Amino acid sequence: MRPLDEQETTQVFEKLHKFVGNNLKNIVENPSHEGTDNTPGRYCFRLQRNRVYYVSESLVKRATNVKRDNLVSLGTQLGKFTKGGKFHLTVQCLGLLAAHAKHKVWLKPTSEMSFLYGNNVLKGGVGRITESISEHDGVVVFSMSDVPLGFGVAAKSTQDCRKMDPNGIVVLHQADIGEYLRMEDDL
Repeated sequence: MRPLDEQETTQVFEKLHKFVGNNLKNIVENPSHEGTDNTPGRYCFRLQRNRVYYVSESLVKRATNVKRDNLVSLGTQLGKFTKGGKFHLTVQCLGLLAAHAKHKVWLKPTSEMSFLYGNNVLKGGVGRITESISEHDGVVVFSMSDVPLGFGVAAKSTQDCRKMDPNGIVVLHQADIGEYLRMEDDL
């Protein structure tokens, strides 16, 4: 487990900024209240086997006692680097994205299952949508009862969505909580 280099950090921050905007500062400066120490620590980003983790510094110090080959996971997995060197967010970071999301879409109960099976969000399934979403912005998808279901990329802006037919694609699917069942061996 090692800290991210400058290029890796830039890729991770650019991808996170797409979803959380200026709330990225809150993620980076979030105090950690783990361990026996009374003073709050900080969270940091670490790389282990091409996977990026968001973990408290106190947990990183304790993990140094574990052999690198035996360490499977640590903290919250944000995403992974592909063999081509690109960074992709994974579904494990949904809790972090949902707490700090800038753009949100709420689904009607009838379209939740379709999204959880890995399909894109259609306009007919949208219950609510935040204002000022631009095309290609990162969007977190919620149920109408504010349960985060996944995330994706906006296919159209908020203004364009109002004019579309009900079968038009609003959000392009990237990840959802159904992946825990569909891809349990890969996670």
